[in-house]
Amino acid sequence: MARPANDMEAMPLADEVPLLPARAEAAFEPTGDPVHVLEHLLSRFDPSVLDGLHAKARLRLGVEGEGEWDVLLGRRPLRLESAGSGLPDATLAADRVTWTRIAEDLHGGMDAWREGRLVVRRNLHLGVSFLAATSGMTGPERLTFRMIPTASGPISTLAAGSGDPVLLVHGLGATKVSFLTTAVALAGSFRTISLDLPGFGDSVKPVLAPYHPPFFARAIVDLMDALNIERAHVIGNSMGGRIALELGLRHPDRVRDLVLVAPSLAWKRERPWAPLVRLFRPEIGFLQATPRWVFESVLHRLIPAAADTWVRAGVDEFLRAYTTPRGRVAFYASARNIYLEEPHGAKGFWTRLAGMEPRCLFVWGELDKLVPIGFARHVEDTLPSSQHLRLDCGHVPQLERPEVTHAAIESFLRSSHR
Repeated sequence: MARPANDMEAMPLADEVPLLPARAEAAFEPTGDPVHVLEHLLSRFDPSVLDGLHAKARLRLGVEGEGEWDVLLGRRPLRLESAGSGLPDATLAADRVTWTRIAEDLHGGMDAWREGRLVVRRNLHLGVSFLAATSGMTGPERLTFRMIPTASGPISTLAAGSGDPVLLVHGLGATKVSFLTTAVALAGSFRTISLDLPGFGDSVKPVLAPYHPPFFARAIVDLMDALNIERAHVIGNSMGGRIALELGLRHPDRVRDLVLVAPSLAWKRERPWAPLVRLFRPEIGFLQATPRWVFESVLHRLIPAAADTWVRAGVDEFLRAYTTPRGRVAFYASARNIYLEEPHGAKGFWTRLAGMEPRCLFVWGELDKLVPIGFARHVEDTLPSSQHLRLDCGHVPQLERPEVTHAAIESFLRSSHR
């Protein structure tokens, strides 16, 4: 019998878990000079945290009202330079007090970014990896960025923590960084690995790939094989939730538990635009790009409770892939497959869902405008063994209601007996 929807909402919140024990370093004594603060951060820089994708990248560090300085990551030792006239690959900006706290506290950079006091723009992957590389953390549990060669092509990942593996799968147009807060929140108990799906972020973008759930599920299995992971918990948001379900249906022997966060599911109602969408070819992505303001508007509607910094950063991450022809093809093909998926019949989604073997926790947003809360009832009818959590948020609960979402996920995964 399905558990009542509000059972998990009463669970206590998980304590905040630091990413890692800190390594010993000389005490920082602030002088009031912003250059001194930034230079102290550079002295902690650990290049092994980065994946090599941006070895020659230029970062711009801004201190509000006091100046900007550039850092070339490929230069050793790192040093500050006067900000150039060209565009940097990524910018990090905060006031002097925030930068000083980051220099004093080894966890400060990630905390400041999550709280919106430090703004990262243009390339969130690069900005966050710089914060991780200057955090002073050591050991296998630290936050790291890696490009993993797999049978499906190179897959970009960020990982943290140790223990049973947990794979984090982003949604349509998003990247692995959309699950950064989840990776950090669960890192005290699990080995979390957030990945860029093929076609998105920094991962491979094959032109002729089908970009449907079976394709993505195969890519995740290939990543698991490359990382020597026999079985893993899998968490997916939106399209990533649908892919996680496909993984559970096709490869139940590789999955322990599934957490589906506002998953995109096959439409039960009539799809009036289906004939036209079938005629649409994703290859049009080689020629056409949608203006940035369109995506900013969509993100504001999908994440009503998110801070503006999240929306802007999300648009930046999306555009990194979408501004490339291959990225647009992947986006259009994935969106097309979501709309056209058959709900019924022998191979229909809802028919197959009834045979799901792994345990499932579904997390829904009551205010979700993309995956309406009504889908919860369909899942309960089809998969009565599933557990459900309903929250007063939109489409991205891990960003809009992170504390209760992560507490529920951790409790669910800890309760696994397999």
